[in-house]
Amino acid sequence: MPTHAPEPDWPADLDPRWSRRLTAPDAEGVPRRWHLLDTAADRAPEEVAELPTLLCLHGNPTWSYLWRRLLATCPEGWRVIAPDQLGMGFSEPAAGSLASPRRLAQRVEDLSRLTEALGLRGPVVAVGHDWGGPVVSGWAVSHAGLLAGIVLANTAVFQDPEVTFSGLIRLARTPGLLETVCVRTPTFLHGATALSRPPLPKQVRDGLLRPYRRAADRGRIGQFVADVPLEPDHPTRATLDAVAEGVAGLDVPALLLRGTRDPVFTEAHLRDLMTRLPQADVHRYEGASHLVTEDRPQYAATVWQWVGLQPALPPTGPGQPSGSDQPDPSQGPEGDVEPSSHADQAVGDAAASGVGARPPWWRQSARADDPTTAVVEMATGRTTSFAELEADVVAVARGLLSIGVRPGQRVATLVTPGIDLTVLVYACWRIGAVIVVADAGLGVRSLGRALRGAGPDVVVGIPVALAATRAMRVPGRRVVAGELPARVRKALAVEHDLDSLRELGRTSTLDIEEARRSVLDADGDADCAVLFTSGATGPSKGVVYRLSQLSAQLEVLRETMGFGPDSRFVAAFAPFALYGPALGVPASVPDMDVTAPGTLTAGTLADAVARLEATVVFASPAALASVVATADALDDDQRRALAGVRRLMSAGAPVPAGLLRRLSAVVPAAELHTPYGMTEALPLTDITLDEIDEVGAGEGVCVGRPRPGVTMRVAPLPRTPDGEDGDPVDTPGVTGELWVTAAHVKERYDRLWATQHEATPGPRWHRTGDVGHLDEQGRVWVEGRRVHVVHGPDGPVTPVGIEQRVETLDDVRQACVAGVGPAGTQQVVVVLVPEPGVAVDGVVAPPGLAAEVRRVAGTDIAAVLCAPALPVDIRHQSKIDRTAVSRWADRVLAGRRPGRLARPPRPRKRSR
Repeated sequence: MPTHAPEPDWPADLDPRWSRRLTAPDAEGVPRRWHLLDTAADRAPEEVAELPTLLCLHGNPTWSYLWRRLLATCPEGWRVIAPDQLGMGFSEPAAGSLASPRRLAQRVEDLSRLTEALGLRGPVVAVGHDWGGPVVSGWAVSHAGLLAGIVLANTAVFQDPEVTFSGLIRLARTPGLLETVCVRTPTFLHGATALSRPPLPKQVRDGLLRPYRRAADRGRIGQFVADVPLEPDHPTRATLDAVAEGVAGLDVPALLLRGTRDPVFTEAHLRDLMTRLPQADVHRYEGASHLVTEDRPQYAATVWQWVGLQPALPPTGPGQPSGSDQPDPSQGPEGDVEPSSHADQAVGDAAASGVGARPPWWRQSARADDPTTAVVEMATGRTTSFAELEADVVAVARGLLSIGVRPGQRVATLVTPGIDLTVLVYACWRIGAVIVVADAGLGVRSLGRALRGAGPDVVVGIPVALAATRAMRVPGRRVVAGELPARVRKALAVEHDLDSLRELGRTSTLDIEEARRSVLDADGDADCAVLFTSGATGPSKGVVYRLSQLSAQLEVLRETMGFGPDSRFVAAFAPFALYGPALGVPASVPDMDVTAPGTLTAGTLADAVARLEATVVFASPAALASVVATADALDDDQRRALAGVRRLMSAGAPVPAGLLRRLSAVVPAAELHTPYGMTEALPLTDITLDEIDEVGAGEGVCVGRPRPGVTMRVAPLPRTPDGEDGDPVDTPGVTGELWVTAAHVKERYDRLWATQHEATPGPRWHRTGDVGHLDEQGRVWVEGRRVHVVHGPDGPVTPVGIEQRVETLDDVRQACVAGVGPAGTQQVVVVLVPEPGVAVDGVVAPPGLAAEVRRVAGTDIAAVLCAPALPVDIRHQSKIDRTAVSRWADRVLAGRRPGRLARPPRPRKRSR
């Protein structure tokens, strides 16, 4: 039977019943006393030998404490074993010294001898972190018969000797510093635990440091550092290379986890693992540090969710993810498949045939002989015809192939919306490359995070973008769209320019169709785009689309926008600027800063419309607000041009009906539409201003009926924040999270396995993150984002309806509902932006105004506060950051210095 041996001063968050001692030989055959954590520590070995097991190995300078959450959540019928490596934690040291450290090969063999002593016979999922990753990977390679999966977190199995490794490790390896930093003092140890932001709680820091309080206990920390193979001739180099080669041959499920702020194991290490384990699921925890298991406690739930979905492994019971046991929303009450409420043969054909005979660019290429205008750049005056566009696309596609860009590779497109960007995107699609679109509207920091996470193989950008990506440490070869002096090209490592690609392609005979076919699956489908969300409610997420989904989206967009043979399009929103040719219509890009929607003026919009005699306009709400504000500066010709617009579309954020009414005077002949959707699925519904006026006020924003081919359901919200959602329904008046299915719903989130899994309750279904309800006529009403629901003592309160009612008051320009306090007992606070001239003393609303707010709100209001502006997202400048408002309101009500809630709006570009 095992020997239990919890140490004195045992960490309070570590169950002492897991602690055990076991004698097993080390790599040299010398019996050593191991310490390990084992969820089956109190059971006889013969009872548990065949249990499916997570074998978890820590790195340096941690110990098995690192895995406590996996042990605490171990499901019935499973076992978690987390050993302390010899000389680490509370395990007995084995032979080794700073001058002759214990090597990787020995540690792999140590672990093998331990598992033999444990008598493991059941399927094993190997789990490793830091330098525990190479050790447990080496064990996995040599125990293929036991191995059922592998989970690696912030680790690596290969280090290119020509690439600089972590400066922290190199510094610690400096002769004369190694012993001082790692052994004599706890500097290295404290440095590892200091990487987390926010800082780790004292209890956790103490738990991690517990076995290493004395210099005599830290010798193996120094040995681990000394064994890192930084040099080509390092003694461990050959072993690590062998492990890396063996990992590439593992044919088991894999999960790769990464905290993105890790200065030790970088995105390059993650990409290497992805290359060796192409079957791996990946989840990147944005903002987490090297100790991802501490920074993101939810990692344990993610691991058990993932394990429970592997067909060859037993289920993980209650640990399975939400949605895995959800009913299929497409099933009716009796289990029959419920038909969609709409039918659209074009969308159905696109979904059923994959790429088939109609890839996303078929309308553009069908006009290859058409000399009429395809794209106009208002900022430069450049134009191109459909015929010129097709020739240019083919030339750039062949040029990309000529310089070694291959089907399936990722190409980041950091080019100003217009002809060059359009050509580049369609050229990538033609050769089967995947475009990465993360526009500058995200802001520099978020843009860098997005691009590093997407890991492009090639970056094509304007000069300023290439300079920025170098500072952002974005990987990939560089191609410039524009001109650069030779010296600057060299400094930025620019290999080619877009014009040279055109020239290469014009003389090339490479078969671009054959190249693309090489990445198509059996259905003729393949990934084609990674599009980043706005990041308005958290870090921006990459959304992966396949060719079939993009084709389906284009069909729904074409129908929603009312495009016909004579339509002409002005796209004042960067992503839509790409779609004109694919939709088969001429497109114009206004002269504006696409990163600042408010720089679109009535004059610049009118000029873009006039240039094409455009019939359809798409712009964000912030852009249209600027158009209305600058309409008085229009001249007669510009007013006549805008009078020719027949349909105006706006989306990306809620569009106030009052704004649409004011727009009616600017585009008097236009039917005003506000489609609803998101980067993950657009469009989903549509509604006109006339319909909005017909519907009238309600609880939230009415966004209309689902588009053809779209089915929506509502999963009722629980009464308490820790309750479970109800089964999805289409019952009118039920408030809950909106679920959607359609042929044009995204394929997945990029390298965000847990997020994708949480957002996918059934095949081809997507949880939108929005809350709302359906009415008796099947119309959809949006009541806010789920993360912004206020969880009060009487149940959930959605924000948008309250805000709309408050904004009907004459003295209120804008309103935001915030929840203050712990979930379950939160109080509703309303933060106002008063109209100019309303006297406000400090941040508390005047008593009369506060009374009016409470009168119209329709729910109990704990406080009414005032601010000069509300924080909004960078891209749309429309979506209120209610989380930031809640933090600010909490500081105000706690009597702390609140600080500034939001910066004043950016100044608008002057009308021309």
